[in-house]
Amino acid sequence: MFEKLTKDNITMYAIQHYHNPSCEGMGEFNDDMKRFKYVKRLFRKYEESGILKERLLLNHIIVLNNLFGAEASSTLLFFKTEQEHWPALRGFLEFLNIMPENDLLNVESDKKVKQKLMKL
Repeated sequence: MFEKLTKDNITMYAIQHYHNPSCEGMGEFNDDMKRFKYVKRLFRKYEESGILKERLLLNHIIVLNNLFGAEASSTLLFFKTEQEHWPALRGFLEFLNIMPENDLLNVESDKKVKQKLMKL
């Protein structure tokens, strides 16, 4: 159904993969979708300041994984995150063991991110 994700069909893709039995409407779905913005913002702050809030990022990514499943959450994260932040994102997904094997083999993980996560 979704050969290629675009800005026009990304919401339908997210709705199709959304699994929250306690969801009481679109408002709650939209609140959960805001987590992608939070992740994006945290990566941007890491790039600008060098300060990585790894626990907060892990929490958001884990919640997204629980709501959308591993494959859909990683697809949505890569779609909604700028390409320059993909190495950091890949580090988190590899740490959580939810990095799809077929996605972005040419993108290497951010070494600083991996080192920080290994200390947890």
